Amino acid sequence: MSVPLLKIGVVLSTMAMITNWMSQTLPSLVGLNTTKLSAASGGTLDRSTGVLPTNPEESWQVYSSAQDSEGRCICTVVAPQQTMCSRDARTKQLRQLLEKVQNMSQSIEVLDRRTQRDLQYVEKMENQMKGLESKFKQVEESHKQHLARQFKAIKAKMDELRPLIPVLEEYKADAKLVLQFKEEVQNLTSVLNELQEEIGAYDYDELQSRVSNLEERLRACMQKLACGKLTGISDPVTVKTSGSRFGSWMTDPLAPEGDNRVWYMDGYHNNRFVREYKSMVDFMTTDNFTSHRLPHPWSGTGQVVYNGSIYFNKFQSHIIIRFDLKTETILKTRSLDYAGYNNMYHYAWGGHSDIDLMVDENGLWAVYATNQNAGNIVISKLDPVSLQILQTWNTSYPKRSAGEAFIICGTLYVTNGYSGGTKVHYAYQTNASTYEYIDIPFQNKYSHISMLDYNPKDRALYAWNNGHQTLYNVTLFHVIRSDEL
Repeated sequence: MSVPLLKIGVVLSTMAMITNWMSQTLPSLVGLNTTKLSAASGGTLDRSTGVLPTNPEESWQVYSSAQDSEGRCICTVVAPQQTMCSRDARTKQLRQLLEKVQNMSQSIEVLDRRTQRDLQYVEKMENQMKGLESKFKQVEESHKQHLARQFKAIKAKMDELRPLIPVLEEYKADAKLVLQFKEEVQNLTSVLNELQEEIGAYDYDELQSRVSNLEERLRACMQKLACGKLTGISDPVTVKTSGSRFGSWMTDPLAPEGDNRVWYMDGYHNNRFVREYKSMVDFMTTDNFTSHRLPHPWSGTGQVVYNGSIYFNKFQSHIIIRFDLKTETILKTRSLDYAGYNNMYHYAWGGHSDIDLMVDENGLWAVYATNQNAGNIVISKLDPVSLQILQTWNTSYPKRSAGEAFIICGTLYVTNGYSGGTKVHYAYQTNASTYEYIDIPFQNKYSHISMLDYNPKDRALYAWNNGHQTLYNVTLFHVIRSDEL
């Protein structure tokens, strides 16, 4: 039984007890004892009231009490006719009794109000308890789900970090190798100092050979330090907002010291004007530029500037052109045989992006697709002077499914899209002819990437994102193996 029902039962029981007490006690208090009946007086028992009046004109008549609709006790008392002799002790007793009844009625009303108030409070508390119980169940379920998500995230992170353990072990070996180089340099320095004091005491040819050998090993070490496996891409830095939705911009990774020119090409077809800005600061803060007119319009956004020349795909063809920006003359043209063009095998965003030229630490590359490879990506290493294909790799990744692509240290990285949520999720290693699926987050700030190229000098990705020119820093893992030196 609930608390509100118990309280209602107590109130009704209390009222019944008070009613019974009044019906039994009131007559005796006023001198009307119904148990003393006198046959001689000729009185008769009134069955309807339960009171025996000896003389209706001189006696009190008390009727049984009852309850009204609100549960209050109601008593009916018929007083005798008023006479001068009736003002006796009974009248005083009756007045006192009436006052007590009134006080009891007031107490019952107060008790009733309190009961109603307590009943409302209990009902309110009951609803609140039900709400709390429901919330506790929700919290418990949410906690279980949160723990499951945390466990899943930690497990995924551990799976991601586990392959790095052997890399860290190799780093320890690399540290020992660097110490070995340091000791050899110190030894050579000591020998050279002694040689200065006494010329001819040491075989000069042997010393020169040791120096040359060490120099080559150090150069190879530095070259390998410049390369590595892509492990992270920073948030973008917006350099400028200009041009149409599509285009390309770049710097020359082989430019001499002090040459910080920026090259800018708006659009993806039917255009042949290239802007030259003196520096990155000029590109960001001014609109002063020199314009170069190409002999043919370009196709797509896969152009690159490399060692003073711009390399581009001639519009509506599979011809690659090398154009000298200083002399403004064509140095070389070559057909990329079997390569799709004119929107045959473009990137997912379209834009005549069939042939994408790239540069990295190893030189010049071309990324395209052919019918012979079922429209999947083909990677070709090019001679930057003759444009001759040096080596080709056929991948199994569909060109039209790729959002964009770039090459770092001979590894082609492909994004899964060009708009909305984007990530780098495919990598093809040309040095081993193998591929893997990866998951590197890539923030697509302006929701439409039409150009993405790596610059090995800046160690950064240049992007054209919906009329915004942006830069991304990259994080690489460098691994040096002593058996390669």
